[in-house]
Amino acid sequence: MKKSLRNEVVQYMDSRVDAIGFAPVERFEAAPGEHHPAAICKNAHTVIVFGRAIPRGLLHSPEYNLHILHRTYHTVYDSLNDLALGLSNWLESRGNYLAVPIPSYAPMVFHGFETWGLLSLKHAAVNAGLGSFGKNQLVHHPEYGTLLRFAAVVTSARLPGDPVIEDDPCPAKCRACLKACPSQAIGENNSFQKMGCLSHTIKHAIYPLH
Repeated sequence: MKKSLRNEVVQYMDSRVDAIGFAPVERFEAAPGEHHPAAICKNAHTVIVFGRAIPRGLLHSPEYNLHILHRTYHTVYDSLNDLALGLSNWLESRGNYLAVPIPSYAPMVFHGFETWGLLSLKHAAVNAGLGSFGKNQLVHHPEYGTLLRFAAVVTSARLPGDPVIEDDPCPAKCRACLKACPSQAIGENNSFQKMGCLSHTIKHAIYPLH
């Protein structure tokens, strides 16, 4: 029996990623025009989102957790970028498809006074059934929690989407993240000050982005 292209993608990525999901572009109606999948790939039909997890041990390092965490993030970003490029080329080799890799980190563009990725990978992950937003505005995966870093491929191939996870990962009255946030970037009613968070996180380590 011939495998579907979707199953072939899953098999191709199986040992390379910790999670993978598929989102039809119809789920991106709320995305700003310049950050919609259609602005990234001609005849876009599907966004394939995948993630790799960072080790939990980093969060418990007694002294250098933030420094090692940042370095590990960039190591994971590099690997995800390679995977996105490889999957894009592989997809195009399978038929008359177009595919565009979405990097896991840079480049970013400024809108007003905020940084934006080419495509919101957090929203793409939620649209692809890889988790749901918590009060800290991070994507909570059912198995890996918030440990996943994401990348994606936008393609003209029509691939079935995964069910969206509707469950709220946070208890109704929980305010743990609001209290713990060192930059006070997380506010009430799911508000989030992106630049306040960024100004705090980038001060722990500086290294070239290759």
